[in-house]
Amino acid sequence: MTADCRLYLITPPVLPADFEHTLASALDAGDIAALQLRLKNVPEDELLRIIDRLRPIVQSREVAFLLNDDPALAVKSGCDGAHVGQTDMPAKEARKVLGDLTLGVTCHNSRHLAMEAGEAGADYVAFGAFFPTTTKEPPEMAEIYTLRIWAEMMEIPCVAIGGINAENCAPLVRAGAEFLAVSGTVWGHQDGAAAGVQAMLRAIAAVS
Repeated sequence: MTADCRLYLITPPVLPADFEHTLASALDAGDIAALQLRLKNVPEDELLRIIDRLRPIVQSREVAFLLNDDPALAVKSGCDGAHVGQTDMPAKEARKVLGDLTLGVTCHNSRHLAMEAGEAGADYVAFGAFFPTTTKEPPEMAEIYTLRIWAEMMEIPCVAIGGINAENCAPLVRAGAEFLAVSGTVWGHQDGAAAGVQAMLRAIAAVS
């Protein structure tokens, strides 16, 4: 169950000026499954320009480029899919908008919400936050037990998110998370984003 755990990157809340270079170096540092562009309160025209800059960097490396919150804009801008929270577009509606594109749904610490998301057509469900995080204020903390039971009982892949780093990720990998969603531990790594990716991948690989 641990061998298939992969990294899922989430962009920083504010993109630095040289983010294209940083992003490319991170993606080239090792196996990455997906990148989620998560920018809040950005006008749509500006967001489209950012997508046009970043999407080719991601997709050319065969990494899925996902947009947070806005399935319609994801379709319009050539993204590979979208991720919605419980207060965004309902999963059933998002599924219709996205068609065959990837749909991910935030489920906090609730297997019930995850089952509803699965019934609505979600391609993956996200549980978290598992650890304190400065990137986003979670409505509640998630329990590893929730992740473990889901991974054992259900076929829909699960993403673990929230304050995850190389030092604390092992229990999540052992519990069966197919993906670890990380942001600050990569973009804020003291030796650069590539080193942050490599540190996470070493930590995942070390779990037996």
